[in-house]
Amino acid sequence: MRVFATILLVACGGSATTTQTTTAPTTSPASLSRLRFNQVALRIGEPIFWAADADADGQIDPGEVRALRFYDREEVWTRDGAFTEAFDAAYARILAAAQEPEPTDPRERAVRLELDTTAPTIIENDLRQLPQAHRAFARHMVEVGRRIDALYARQVGMTAMADRVGADVASHSLYRRNWGPACHGSATEGLPECSAIVGAPSAVVDIYPAAVQAEDGFCTVVEAAAESNEDLTDPFTVVRGEGDALTAVPYTEAYAGEMTGIARELRAAADAVSADENEAPLVAYLRAAAQAFEDNHWEPADEAWAVMNATNSRWYVRVAPDEVYWDPCSHKAGFHMTFALINRDSLEWQERLDPIKSDMEAAIAALVTEYEARPVSFHLPDFIEIVINAGDDRDPFGATIGQSLPNWGPVANEGRGRTVAMTNLYTDPDSQARRREVAASLLTPEALALLSDDPSAGLMSTILHEATHNLGPAHEYEFEGETATAAFGGGLASMLEELKAQSGALFFVEMLRERGVITEQQARETYMDSIVWALGHISRGMWSPGERRKAYSQLAAVQVGYLLGNGVLQYDPNARPVNGEDEGAFSVNLERFPEVARALMTEVVRIKATNDREAAIALANRYVGETSESVGDSPVPHQAIVERYRRFPRTTFVYALEL
Repeated sequence: MRVFATILLVACGGSATTTQTTTAPTTSPASLSRLRFNQVALRIGEPIFWAADADADGQIDPGEVRALRFYDREEVWTRDGAFTEAFDAAYARILAAAQEPEPTDPRERAVRLELDTTAPTIIENDLRQLPQAHRAFARHMVEVGRRIDALYARQVGMTAMADRVGADVASHSLYRRNWGPACHGSATEGLPECSAIVGAPSAVVDIYPAAVQAEDGFCTVVEAAAESNEDLTDPFTVVRGEGDALTAVPYTEAYAGEMTGIARELRAAADAVSADENEAPLVAYLRAAAQAFEDNHWEPADEAWAVMNATNSRWYVRVAPDEVYWDPCSHKAGFHMTFALINRDSLEWQERLDPIKSDMEAAIAALVTEYEARPVSFHLPDFIEIVINAGDDRDPFGATIGQSLPNWGPVANEGRGRTVAMTNLYTDPDSQARRREVAASLLTPEALALLSDDPSAGLMSTILHEATHNLGPAHEYEFEGETATAAFGGGLASMLEELKAQSGALFFVEMLRERGVITEQQARETYMDSIVWALGHISRGMWSPGERRKAYSQLAAVQVGYLLGNGVLQYDPNARPVNGEDEGAFSVNLERFPEVARALMTEVVRIKATNDREAAIALANRYVGETSESVGDSPVPHQAIVERYRRFPRTTFVYALEL
């Protein structure tokens, strides 16, 4: 499971232009702001990024340029401190595209709207100082990422539709970034014409037969068939056939070519890093993962992976099919790769929190009589710094900021999984400035004064969120022989698990404060950060097309609605927020937060512990609405939140890597 706070990476290759220019571009870059430069570059598919205006002169300088990886080509933009001719040509294309009139075609206009209202944000790493064995290993992992991208693209149906993408370059950029033709921006997702393909066809995922997906409510058809053949909802199979003849096909059979190639590359990565005798756990995991990509038995790889931690490897690697959020039915695991460096600062937090893990489990069990505490042995979060996200890890907007895995099997059920918090995301000055500016459009001055710019507040919330995934009725917990997925259905079950985790992120703050693990000030900052996090997810809308639940958006609405109904939050439609421009603002009473967080956690744990579907639906409907048409009936001011956030560009991550 994961918590959210990514432009599609495609194959490397192509020739690089290296001819040097000794002067600045002939056309002055001052005519474009840094944000606008990066937005237009993204729209027209140029693998370039203006990282910062270090000298604040409003012009792009050679030292401020980054070459982005994982586009359909690589370029060299600077050499010996000067721009190359390749940069001059790219800048001319960017400037020309920025000056183009708005398209007259409604589809192309909507596509441009989505791309031009994003904020490209870079994740960059320089690994050139690492030992040779580690650099060779990293090169193989980049190739693994490329292959995972290709496999995930096939899973989501992107590969099958690629030849139908519109001729305009923006449509190709949207298609790459969004893993398919659909728009996902808060202002564009609901526009029927917003698509990278003329006619706006729905994506047809590869994991279910196309004919089945054409049926209304097709997920219930698959789930009904699974009552007599549970393999149909097994996370590591695809469904083939039609009508009453649906069959489950293992991933390794359906995607044999792609998975065999990934296995081969993982073994090459293991061979490379095996030169460092200190990386034995990493080598063992890579070899076990390679075997899993050949036989579809993921438990041995999970066992090898669970042995790794922040003390026995320089790296964090997870390459597997894991999360189900991408699946319209929330059953099938999506292929992904997280490739990151370990940040050993996590060891301090592990030392603080490890002694109270069992107490946290006991605290949950004390909330309701229906759940009995169990032994817990999960790893508290390792801090990691992302190098590459591939496949299902890379979303069109934003990125995962915390994750607990695996989701199935003995490692998960016995509490031996790993959790991580991504520490190099959203910490850049641009992201921090946007966060504060949008908060100023929704909060009263007194509330905004409680919001800290220290990233440790958000990090604490992520740590507790991921820890809570491993506590209480988690993973494959059953009540009266029935799992949560069977009781609630895939979409509602996913939302409830994330609601439990984020409610735990609120509930456990007071325990940490009482025990002196964090200070009163840190507790208040964590509460406030969680409120702003929730408002951000509400702004993304409650439902995807086809009335699919957005897990994080809906849990955020439940939490904000609960806080409003119990006096932690107040929304005055006539109050002025900090910016002085809008009407309607939130004020905060943090004194009531511990009591209300406990009440919310109690309700959520009871629902999860007893598989109370009726109560779960009632809770969601109260703050979300039964459908996308009834959101306005909620006590949460959805419309005001969405409108304020839409003024600001949403983050799209791009990647630069020096090897």
